[in-house]
Amino acid sequence: MELWQNIPVALIVLPLVFAPLCSVSKPKIARFLALFASVFSVLLSVMLICKVGNGNASFVYKMGEYGAPFGNELFVSGSEAAISLLFSSVMMLSLFAGLRRIGQEIDENRKSLFYTVCVLLLTAIQALTFTNDIFTGFVFLEITTIAAGALIFVRSKEGSLFAAMRYMIMNLLGSGLFLLGISVFYCLTGELLFPQMKEHASLLVEGGRYIRPLSVSLLLITLGLAVKSALYPFHTWLPNAYSGATPAASSMLSSLVSKAYIFLLIKFLVRAVGLEAFKMTGVNDVVFIYSVVAIVMGSVDAVKEHNVRRMVSYSSVAQIGYIFMAISYGSKEGMAAAVFHIIAHSLAKAMLFPAVDRLTEVSGGNENYRDLRGSGFRAPIAGLAFVIGAFSITGIPFLGGFVSKIYIATAAHDYGGWVMLISLGALAVSTVLNVLYFLRTVLTIYRPGERYPLTRDPSRRPYLTAALFMFACLNIALGVWGMPIMHLIESSVMAW
Repeated sequence: MELWQNIPVALIVLPLVFAPLCSVSKPKIARFLALFASVFSVLLSVMLICKVGNGNASFVYKMGEYGAPFGNELFVSGSEAAISLLFSSVMMLSLFAGLRRIGQEIDENRKSLFYTVCVLLLTAIQALTFTNDIFTGFVFLEITTIAAGALIFVRSKEGSLFAAMRYMIMNLLGSGLFLLGISVFYCLTGELLFPQMKEHASLLVEGGRYIRPLSVSLLLITLGLAVKSALYPFHTWLPNAYSGATPAASSMLSSLVSKAYIFLLIKFLVRAVGLEAFKMTGVNDVVFIYSVVAIVMGSVDAVKEHNVRRMVSYSSVAQIGYIFMAISYGSKEGMAAAVFHIIAHSLAKAMLFPAVDRLTEVSGGNENYRDLRGSGFRAPIAGLAFVIGAFSITGIPFLGGFVSKIYIATAAHDYGGWVMLISLGALAVSTVLNVLYFLRTVLTIYRPGERYPLTRDPSRRPYLTAALFMFACLNIALGVWGMPIMHLIESSVMAW
């Protein structure tokens, strides 16, 4: 084993080492440690994707001396490396973008806790990314849930505790369904590692045995992760949670937490179940129905919402529907499109929340989109970031969202039949609705208003400006160089 192949375990262990240090440190030291851990994770992720993308394909990292079925393993391919880099980058930029708000909105005695939770979350989502074992996935799934709940209630704002409680109730329900599904699947296969699970599941499918219990277990696992990911109609906790947290926490919740759950589901379906079993059980049809409803209803709810934070939150419901719709095709092309949309949506949404916060700040704290008139002139960088993020989610060319929609539409075309027609129709309807609620906000922030001047706000936000600039560059880069990134993802998914 070469030295660089230890990077995945370092990405998991490094933030874990910093977590107890943050918890016993003063807020300024804890902030430095959290930022250092996130920056170092980005550097390690860049090294890993360079190595994996340079013809090294995939490899298995054995945790300890024992291999399967007794030992634990990490699995690394191009998709895992890309998602790891995404998660590290979003965590780093979200922390930098939200530094000022963290200082303002979190009590002094809770700041160290906030940074501790951030590095714990980074550990958990990296473990979910690389795990090759379903029970290890469940353990870190729970750590992610607890950390995400803490990110919501740590803010000193009325309603944050209520939002955190709603989040925990729905997510614990999802965890229970997921654990029940794992239990049934283990009874059928007697395995916890993905490759061995797939081998036994394939034998069951080929022999036509225990198909009903297999379908039930697969439905429970998929439904559990759908609940935790806020797939419609299990999204009721999402608007309050996203809008009630700090901008940094909102970026993490929308771009890291839900996406880590979905990526674990994709790995489980491809590497532990097999796509043929997924389609044979009919679970993919259930997922397709829910996803189409999510795409349309999430967009409708966003159109009806006037609070700009909640509008951006509701748009996540539709985007999660896109990802699940690509998953429902039960093809490796669909899974690759889902992974690409995870990247595109994460980069866009992580940029939108701090941009919206800055636009509302220069508008007297008003969150109704009608009150944001002229805010694009008062905070030009935030205005530009909002436009780029909105255009990416809408699907404007040369941005990541456009490329991901093309790949999802291509996967739908390959599937054919009524599924293709409904998918393309849902994409078209959602795109029109996206234009409605995002375009009205874009026009408003660049429309002169009477209450506030059009002159630029003199206060400086260097960290926020730098983070938004980096997010904007990443969104544009994903749109311009989407093909080689998709090739890396497709090649790794095909090899799963």
